[in-house]
Amino acid sequence: MSYSDTARSPVPLSETRSPMPLLFRRHSSGEIRNIASVSSSILPAFGTVIGENSIKLKRFVIAPYDRRYRLWQTFLVVLVVYSAWASPFELAFKKAATGGLLPVDLVVDAFFAIDIILTFFVAYLDKSTYLLVEEHNKIAFRYISHLWFPMDVASTLPFQTINRIVTGKMNRGPVFGFLNLLRLWRLRRVSEFFSRLEKDTRFSYFWTRYCKLICVTLFAVHSAGCFYFWLATRYHNADSTWIGTNVPNFKTRSIWLGYTYSMYWSITTLATVGYGDLHAVNTEEKIFTIFYMLFNIGLTAYLIGNMTNLIVHTAVRTFAMRDAINKILSYTSKNRLPEGLKEQMLAHLTLKFKTAELQQEQVLEDLPKAIRSSISKHLFRTTLENTYLFKGVSEDFIVQLVSEIKAEYFPPKVDIVIQNEIPTDFYIVVSGAVDVITYKNGTEQFLSKLGSQEMFGDIGVIFNIPQPFTVRSKRLSQVVRINHHHFKQLVQPLKEDGKIILANFVQHLKGLKMEELAEMPLISEFLDDLDSELQEATVIEVGTQDQAGQAKQENIIPTTTPVLSNTLPTRVIIHGYDPDNRRTNEGGNAGKLIHLPDSVEDFLSIAETKFGKRGTTIAMADGSQVEDLAALREDDHLYIF
Repeated sequence: MSYSDTARSPVPLSETRSPMPLLFRRHSSGEIRNIASVSSSILPAFGTVIGENSIKLKRFVIAPYDRRYRLWQTFLVVLVVYSAWASPFELAFKKAATGGLLPVDLVVDAFFAIDIILTFFVAYLDKSTYLLVEEHNKIAFRYISHLWFPMDVASTLPFQTINRIVTGKMNRGPVFGFLNLLRLWRLRRVSEFFSRLEKDTRFSYFWTRYCKLICVTLFAVHSAGCFYFWLATRYHNADSTWIGTNVPNFKTRSIWLGYTYSMYWSITTLATVGYGDLHAVNTEEKIFTIFYMLFNIGLTAYLIGNMTNLIVHTAVRTFAMRDAINKILSYTSKNRLPEGLKEQMLAHLTLKFKTAELQQEQVLEDLPKAIRSSISKHLFRTTLENTYLFKGVSEDFIVQLVSEIKAEYFPPKVDIVIQNEIPTDFYIVVSGAVDVITYKNGTEQFLSKLGSQEMFGDIGVIFNIPQPFTVRSKRLSQVVRINHHHFKQLVQPLKEDGKIILANFVQHLKGLKMEELAEMPLISEFLDDLDSELQEATVIEVGTQDQAGQAKQENIIPTTTPVLSNTLPTRVIIHGYDPDNRRTNEGGNAGKLIHLPDSVEDFLSIAETKFGKRGTTIAMADGSQVEDLAALREDDHLYIF
């Protein structure tokens, strides 16, 4: 195992570290490339920065999440598997403990002895502050003061070899077999290993859990079989044992013959098969068999419970989908909904369960707003910048807007916007395609097709009129939804951006197809009025000629254009008569919807253009006179006379 050899900072410790315990910000010496593979036991501390240019830990200190140290821990897990098999085996078969397995045990013990030394150099996370502690004396004190250190030492010492060195004899007594069982303390490493794998999304949780259950079962079967054979070897009458009645002189027979009989008895007992060919004969064996069968009840319940949970977990989404479909079918049947609506509901539900992207709101809802905004910026900023309405706006506006949008998926042939519904949102197509449809005399008429980075629903929202068209998804489509109220609140303080947006919107209206304009008489009237206002209100001042003899034009300003003079101004309805005469005039004049201009003078000029006469007074419906236009609200009725 190699350590970080980078020298410490030349700045004195007194200037960079508190006299309190060393719980300070440090950088990692390791690099985590897949955070999904990191369990809570080795998660980097708060204040730890991970990356290629990270500042190193103190010299001879190992980060617990260092990739090399994790590989070392994984290698030790393999050795633990050997220890878990060898310890009960050597208890039952003494010749193996002092024969061919002895040098293997010494090599394995040597690796764990090295790990004990390494542990004195591994930094740890303080549980109260969650900061990385890397001071050597604190690492050593924590390790020695816990139970882990004496148990690690006891499970590593080769007691049989030490006894042989001291006495000069090889002792095969049962005491050394039981001392070897201390190596089972190492099994905690296997438990931690499976815990990490269960949290690692690169591995299937089902198969990880399944392998863990198999390992638990094999260890229980192996340990019970070896201990049962050990009971037979120590009984005073070998023929009065469970194996002696079937295999005479079994103590002198092959080790693997005895191991095969032991595993056969253990598995048949665990499986509750009970053939009866191998059974307890003496009292000691009967007592052990009783406890083993009681243990098997709990083990079997544990295995069945876990397997049931794994199987149900894989099918829970299927059951949820079936229940949801049945609820939709029941709802559509009771309310006698049309077949087309039922198909749309079922298509959306099926897509919800089959498409992971539809669950993104559930994924993002628990994240901080800053992270959600960064995700939206990464995914949709380019789309917003290339949409006609937002071309040329400032970066600040895009950044603020992108944090307010909501992404949605729609399956094919689903109505996203319905004709004549109240406008509350407008949409931008991110991927896929939608059809723009209108209804004439009860029949559908196709108008146009919209693709990526095109917008719909904007006309109804900006003019505050019922949506003029139905918009239907042509294929699986992702759209982002922008709420009208959020959009208006965002634009109001950004006047320059508002002017750009309105100019883009007017330019878009002028580029609409004649078929679309024919469905919106209000828009055609608005464009005609806009053209006449621009012609009447444009003032051209011809300046002096320059040295090249060219005329210079200045101050070409549309002074009375309400659309371009403010940022999404309030919309009001104006009437050209006294509010006291409403009853006599309402039948022939329903009012005009305009955007509120900046000044009273501009307001009276617009009214003169609309009604052909110039008024001097602006009043509310109750007769109160308006002196400040800023006090007006959306959809107020105003009377000019």
